[in-house]
Amino acid sequence: MTTLKSKLQDDLNAAIKERDELRSSTLRLTLAAITKEEVAGTTKRELSDDEVQKVITREAKKRREAAEAFAGAGRAEQAEREKAEGEVLAGYLPKQLSDEELTAIVAQAVEEAKAAGAEGPRAMGAVMKIVNPKVAGQAEGGRVAAAVKKLLAAG
Repeated sequence: MTTLKSKLQDDLNAAIKERDELRSSTLRLTLAAITKEEVAGTTKRELSDDEVQKVITREAKKRREAAEAFAGAGRAEQAEREKAEGEVLAGYLPKQLSDEELTAIVAQAVEEAKAAGAEGPRAMGAVMKIVNPKVAGQAEGGRVAAAVKKLLAAG
């Protein structure tokens, strides 16, 4: 069985052979982040695929934020580079939910929370508890929270 980490390693080796600088540097940095996570605790351990995915998600988010920062500072070239690195990483993540799909999941969770007696702004925590497992890895926390707030305010 191939782990996500070994797939990254294989893809890195292929990218190096193909002299794909963008891909190889992105994968090298991501594998370094995974290794750092593996030795972070008191004992070295192998990360599970889910944990590796969380590291990739975090790295992809960093690229997105850096791209926005560079674009905002008028540094288009660096912004493009960060965006391209983010796209390399996105290939290793589950497909992200569209806004419509996310809204539908959140709307259902709001109904479930209401049925359980949680309403208004205080229902935020209850709704998030229902939504998070359903969208794990498919939508960023900030997006999820914004959708929940919007629907709770509308309700």
